Amino acid sequence: MTTTQTDLQTTLGRLTLPNPILVASGTFGYAREMEGIVDLTRLGGILPKTITAEPRVGNAPWRTVETSAGLLNAIGLDNDGVDAFLEHHLPYLAGLGTPIIVSVAGRTVEDFTELARRVSQCNGVSAIELNLSCPNVSGGIDFGTNADSCREVVASARNACDVPILAKLTPNVTRIADIAQGAADGGADAVCLINTVLGMVVDWKKRRPILGNGMGGLSGPAIKPIALRCVHQVRQAVDIPIIGIGGVANIDDVMQFLVTGASAVQIGTANYYDPTVSMRLIDQLPAALTELNATTLAEVIGTL
Repeated sequence: MTTTQTDLQTTLGRLTLPNPILVASGTFGYAREMEGIVDLTRLGGILPKTITAEPRVGNAPWRTVETSAGLLNAIGLDNDGVDAFLEHHLPYLAGLGTPIIVSVAGRTVEDFTELARRVSQCNGVSAIELNLSCPNVSGGIDFGTNADSCREVVASARNACDVPILAKLTPNVTRIADIAQGAADGGADAVCLINTVLGMVVDWKKRRPILGNGMGGLSGPAIKPIALRCVHQVRQAVDIPIIGIGGVANIDDVMQFLVTGASAVQIGTANYYDPTVSMRLIDQLPAALTELNATTLAEVIGTL
């Protein structure tokens, strides 16, 4: 009896990944923390914690709070800065043999451009994700809420480096397809949809917000319908590959994003309560494709 081989490879513009299961920035540390329980070499890609030009201490506590169907966070891009990342974290990541997509954030076009330039010159970097959508820092979503600003920062970063550029967009806009078009016009290889949804939790007895920042970003199962809607709208309007993000926790979630139009997915909040979820999803993908009479990922992407 012959066994049909399933091809899980996926392509995002100039970026080719061995499979569509990635781990989202900010939910997987710098990967070293997970090496004892996850086979890092099997992942389609790793996105380490977002880095900025200078170290950031982040927001005042509380920084996270559970909700009825997800997690609200206001970390504030707490990180050691680009110098520490390049010296201490990237050498380890580059040695894994797994595609490494470095997430960067800045307050200005120049910040993004310089970070993209510096990071792209290092060995082991497969792509750069421009975090244009963090709701928990001053100016964090400015570039993700205006199509012209989005195009400008993507184009500047694209011109500064040779590696593929991904633009991570916020759902906290009137029409996300317009912002995605700006990213595409700027030369983005793909867009990542979506970052967290702005939300708030209140302690009514103390009459104050629970998060130290007041508001934060909602992630987890609660936002999956929003993320799927955004993927569908962008897929219909813009000719650019999509990475789906938002509430992915099981194989049904993965397949819903793929048929809606995503070429890959990022696992975020699920990493916290089910750290080996990515391994299970990779194992389950071939059977899910077979159920649709497909042997390649490309056969099911965007077939809604």
